[in-house]
Amino acid sequence: MKQSSFGAPNVQGLITAETPVGFELIGVKKKAAIQLMGSRLWGRFNPNHWDPVYAAETGLKAPIQTGEMSSAYLAEMCVNYFGRNFFCNARVVCKYVASTFANEVITTHGVVREKTPKGNGFRFKVEIWADNEHKEMKTVGWVEVDVGV
Repeated sequence: MKQSSFGAPNVQGLITAETPVGFELIGVKKKAAIQLMGSRLWGRFNPNHWDPVYAAETGLKAPIQTGEMSSAYLAEMCVNYFGRNFFCNARVVCKYVASTFANEVITTHGVVREKTPKGNGFRFKVEIWADNEHKEMKTVGWVEVDVGV
């Protein structure tokens, strides 16, 4: 994030009223680590998320990450760009289109698709998605966030 005059991150985020349609967000990159997939927070209740033997018995090639993990990666990217604006009247819509398997490397992406005047600022609509190292789509969607409103 850009820095304030005091060296602290700018809580307003990197997207400003001057950000154009077509602006591309630099995403985050995460490895689907089986150690996290089996944590109490993410998937401990279901062995499909952490047990390779159980996953194979149910027809999966490897344990699968929970959808919430992909959502968290996308949210992290959005917070990096929108700062606290992401927590005020924002809207996120996602669809999980393919399973994320253990050890895949997931990267998030975003592109500003719309910029609508609202109040003293703008309502941004950003197409977001997550894919793996082979560019296979895992999660797709969009986010709307007010900036300078």
